[in-house]
Amino acid sequence: MAQLIDGKQISKEIKDELKTEVQKLKSEGKNVCLAVVQVGDDPASTVYVNNKKKSCAYIGI
Repeated sequence: MAQLIDGKQISKEIKDELKTEVQKLKSEGKNVCLAVVQVGDDPASTVYVNNKKKSCAYIGI
């Protein structure tokens, strides 16, 4: 039998765990960052990069 999962809820739970981990690392004096290289002007790539920026802002990167 198929089981439905709530992807948005799972995503939020993962981000919340990461947020806690990032806070811990920062309190230890460690720098946490994400580097992104985008080549070209593909609109889908721009959306992807912008979503990564939003996620990073949420978790404190």
